[in-house]
Amino acid sequence: MAAMTTPETLLQRLRKGRRFLLTSHSSPDGDAIGSELALARVLRSLGKSAWIWNRDAVPPLYRHLPGAERIHVGEQAPNGFPDDFDAVVVLECPDLGRTGFAADALAGLPLLNIDHHLGNQLYGQVNWVDSAAPAVGEMVHRLAVDLKTTIDADTATLLLLTVASDTGGFRFSNANVVAFEAAAALVRLGASPERVSLWLYESQPLPAVRLLGEMLGTLGIHAGGRVATVELTLEMFARAGAEPGDSEGLIDHARSIAGVEAAALFKELSDGRQKVSLRSRGPVDVERIARAHQGGGHRNAAGCVLSGPAGEARQTIVEALSRAVEGVHA
Repeated sequence: MAAMTTPETLLQRLRKGRRFLLTSHSSPDGDAIGSELALARVLRSLGKSAWIWNRDAVPPLYRHLPGAERIHVGEQAPNGFPDDFDAVVVLECPDLGRTGFAADALAGLPLLNIDHHLGNQLYGQVNWVDSAAPAVGEMVHRLAVDLKTTIDADTATLLLLTVASDTGGFRFSNANVVAFEAAAALVRLGASPERVSLWLYESQPLPAVRLLGEMLGTLGIHAGGRVATVELTLEMFARAGAEPGDSEGLIDHARSIAGVEAAALFKELSDGRQKVSLRSRGPVDVERIARAHQGGGHRNAAGCVLSGPAGEARQTIVEALSRAVEGVHA
């Protein structure tokens, strides 16, 4: 599988600019956080300034990553923005609305859009969208190589984390040749698989483990065992002493059940809406379901937000997932 070449226009923007703002989607995951931190290090290695501004806090699982404590969080922009910045680099975000910021928060500066999601809205002055990339971090690796900068061990390890995270530890269908070649190259540069494993799988905050216990009690099985659902309510978060970011990766427990081909996690938001995370195996396409509800993602990992009563949201998604798995076996 050939990797898409970094656009020369993107390289030119990054070479000429001096100060960059980096951001990604709300409720950032491992690929988002790792890509931001790694690209910031790459830009700084070139003598440039790079600030990361996210709407939502870094999930507890990723707060020990190198540089995570420097990420600016919230609605208030960093000092000097936008006047003192040359461009905004938006990573792993298919549309600007997914950043969680107000529509005009990033206005007035060139937007450099780097993403691998299907259905990216191509909202940037420069758009580099490679849906075959296993992770945006893998694209950042290619970008760093093309910028001819030195990739140190911490940067390589952050990039390895993005690939490991977005491929589910090299278990998902996007664990393609590009993913393994990138991993090998990053290890040669000093990336530590042991550190990545520790970060992803052996650093779970205690509230996240308690939240898992709350979630598993809601397990529902549908479509003859092919669809699994789980739920997280605000009350469950309170009992577990957990933060929103503590739910990162919990849906994979539902997908791991023998015979389950698609899974959904329904997470109650403070405004009463339901944030729906979807996962699937093989040919079952959950991105299409998410897109039908103004969401998006990848074939085997996607999400959306639904309004209305929680019961109706669950029924809508369960019916859609059931049709999807039945269609594969028709």
